Order: sequence, then structure tokens, then C-alpha cells
Amino acid sequence: MIRFHAAAAPDEPVRPMISRLQKAITLSLILVASLWALYWLRHGHAGVAIGGAVGWLLGYTLLLSLEFVLQAHLHGEDPTPRPSPGQRLRAWSGELAAAPRTFCWRQPFRSRVWSDRLPPSAQGKRGLLLIHGFACNRGLWNDWLQRLARQDRAWIALDLEPPLGSIDLYVATIESAVQRLEIATGVAPVVVAHSMGGLAARRWWAGQQEPGRIHHLVTIATPHRGTWLARWALSPNTRQMRCDSSWLQDLATRERQSASSHCTCYYGNCDNIVFPPSRALWPGARAIHLDAVAHVSMTARPEPWIEVQRLLRDPVPIPKQDRRVRSPSSS
Repeated sequence: MIRFHAAAAPDEPVRPMISRLQKAITLSLILVASLWALYWLRHGHAGVAIGGAVGWLLGYTLLLSLEFVLQAHLHGEDPTPRPSPGQRLRAWSGELAAAPRTFCWRQPFRSRVWSDRLPPSAQGKRGLLLIHGFACNRGLWNDWLQRLARQDRAWIALDLEPPLGSIDLYVATIESAVQRLEIATGVAPVVVAHSMGGLAARRWWAGQQEPGRIHHLVTIATPHRGTWLARWALSPNTRQMRCDSSWLQDLATRERQSASSHCTCYYGNCDNIVFPPSRALWPGARAIHLDAVAHVSMTARPEPWIEVQRLLRDPVPIPKQDRRVRSPSSS
């Protein structure tokens, strides 16, 4: 039975810093590419105009390719399966398509298309909390939100702010969302988190006196034990994601020993952000491997969605006050 906590105050409007930043970057790239093309076309150099414009718009492919090269080089003796060249190519091409769709369209321009949903009819039905990762916002989950909008369930998709702050700063935001879902449904929610969002969920969970406030945690490409790529990190939250950082070690000491048994970790050996791949595993948690898929693209795979739908259908505990057997004399 859910023991209700004091209701959270209505959430203050969150300044969508990531949305504004990514919108500015996207529009700036389009403007620069357009001016480049216009300038060289006016001077009769169509090839330079087109090639340069494409270069401006697709420059991110160089960074993405470097991440894949590092990921392949640093697999080393990691116990996870080593991907074939064909699998790496599929993951790379999939991420090439997913990156601009996510960072140049959904997050900067479409993150508020689907609002959080807490209908009165959701009482007694398990709710869902979605938590994004670093450099993202709730727009990451738009495919999920579109499908959830057709279901009679309560769900909340968070925006974690400030985007470059400590992971510890996200605890209050998660607490508020969990309280709202508890009030709307009366039962513990399922929590789904991508990348850094999984660490934020664990940090919140570690501070709970009642671990049952989460029915199950599903993490997708979360650096549970850090990632090699974070060694160049500058912001507080990315430094916390360095391999076996002091923050991660402190988190482990705060957590209940059995916490990971209520978690499912989706990970991939072609993840271009969390590597070596086993860094995405939380010891004691159920681990499910997704092959030939990169970091952002993992959220689009059907396996996590199907698993979450199964978890949402898990039996809901009957509140103690409703566990009454009517005696014959009461009829």
C-alpha cells in the first residue's frame, strides 16, 4: 500500500534551457549553411555551395564517428560480446539518423507536444515516470508519449534542470513527480530512465526510507559504473559519470543492497557514449543486451517498450482497508 507523503507544491514552470540552446544551435547551423550556399552560388560555384552547406549541416558525423572509433578501440577485455563490423555499421548509421531527429527537432521544437497526463480514471492503475539523460529533455520520449496518449494511464515525462548541474540537484524534481503519480494512482510507479537519468533515479531512490515507492526501475544505456568518455567531462554531472568516480562510489554506499534486484538494465555493445559496454550494468540487476544499436537509438527499440508495458500490467496491491471479507450477517 502506498503511504502518501505530503503533497508536493505545484511545479514551477521550468526554464527549458536545453530546448532553447538546441534551438539556437539548429537555427544557427541552418543560417550559416544557407548564407554559405547563397554566397558561392552567386559567385558561380555550385559545387562549393552545395558541398559546404552539407558540410555545415552534417559536421556532427565527425564527432559521432570518433565516438564509435573510441568505443571499438576500448572494448578491450570487456566481457560483453564484441560486435561485428556489420553491427557497428548498423549502429552508426542508425545513430546518424537519430541524432538530428532528436537534437534538432524533437527536443528543441517538439518537447511540449504531449503534456503530462494524470487523469482521474488512472486511480488504481500503475503510472509511469520517464527520465531523460544528459543534454536531453522530455522530447527524447516523444515516440513513447504518442503511444501513451492512447492509454488510460497516468504518466509524467521530466525535464531535468539545470542541465549542467550536479545529479544530486535532480532529486527534488523526481520526488515531486513520484508524489504526483502516487496521488493520481495510489500505487508505486514504474520508472524508465535513459543514460544519466538512471543515475538520477538511483540517487533519489537511495534517499528513500520506503524503497517500495518504485515498482520497478528500467534503465536504458545508463552508465551505472561510469563511462570512459566522461574522462574529458567538465560539468559537475558529467564528472560524476567518470568510471568509478567518487560520486558513484558514494552512491553505492547509500543504496540498499537489494535495490538493484528491482531494476532492469538495457545495454548495448555498440553504445557510442557508455563504454566499455559492461559499464552500463548495475551489479545484481537484470541485464538485457540490445545488439547493433547506439546510445540514443536504444530508446526506439521495441524491447524496452514491451517490457515496460508488461510491468505496467503487473498486479496492483489491494489497499489494506479494501481487504475485507463480508460475513453472511452483513448481507
